[in-house]
Formats: sequence, C-alpha cells, structure tokens
Amino acid sequence: MEKTLILIKPDAVKKNLIGEVLAEFIKQGLIICGIKMIRLEDDILAEHYSHLANKPFFPEIAEFMQETPVVALVLKGNSAVEKARDFLGATDPAEAKEGTLRKRLAESKMRNVCHASDSSKVAKKEIARFFRDEEVFLF
Repeated sequence: MEKTLILIKPDAVKKNLIGEVLAEFIKQGLIICGIKMIRLEDDILAEHYSHLANKPFFPEIAEFMQETPVVALVLKGNSAVEKARDFLGATDPAEAKEGTLRKRLAESKMRNVCHASDSSKVAKKEIARFFRDEEVFLF
C-alpha cells in the first residue's frame, strides 16, 4: 500500500467541491488516512513550491494558494500516486482526458482543483510537510 498527498486547491474550495472530490477519490479505491483544512503560510508555500520560488510567476501562485484554506489529504492504496494522478488528469485541463476530474472541474493550469504528489518519494516528503505522524491513520 502506497500513500500520496493531495491538496484540494482554493478554486475547488470556493466552488464547494470538497465533498465531490473526496467522493471521487474514494470511488477510485483510495482510502483517506489523513485529512485537514489548513491555511498555507508563506514559508510552507516557498518550501512546497521550491522548484518555482525563484520564478517571476511564483507570487501569483502563492496568492492563489492563500485565497482560502486548502484541504490536505493523505490517501493510501495500491499504486496510490499513479492512481490519483491518472484520475486527476493532465495539469492543463485543456489537455486532460475526458472523464478526469480536471477535465470536468478545472479552470486553468493553476486553478486545476488539486495538487497531487508526482512520485512515492515526493509523496513521503510532502506528507511530512503537511502532517505530523500522529495525524496519519493507517487502518
């Protein structure tokens, strides 16, 4: 069983899509083993998006990610990283396959409903960034 991190982004929070997104992940066979709503502070955003922090568009990303709290999830399941990413679809909703969450619900490359870890190694780091050990429950 593998774990992955999902952040339900402000665009989905504003549209009251949290329940729909959760239900869709569950339908994919993924199990929620950690969940919380949090406000992202500047320091955690700079760490999470360190690969983009020096880019001129980073302030726009940070501003967007602070529009509302986000819902942080730890999901587990067989091939959880791949399953979650396949289900979400391409980052750009215009390129996402029919039936994916982003094709149905996303507005743009940035306002694309969720962040999802891109590998098991990254998922471990991201989960540790947003969750203490005692906040992740392994049933």
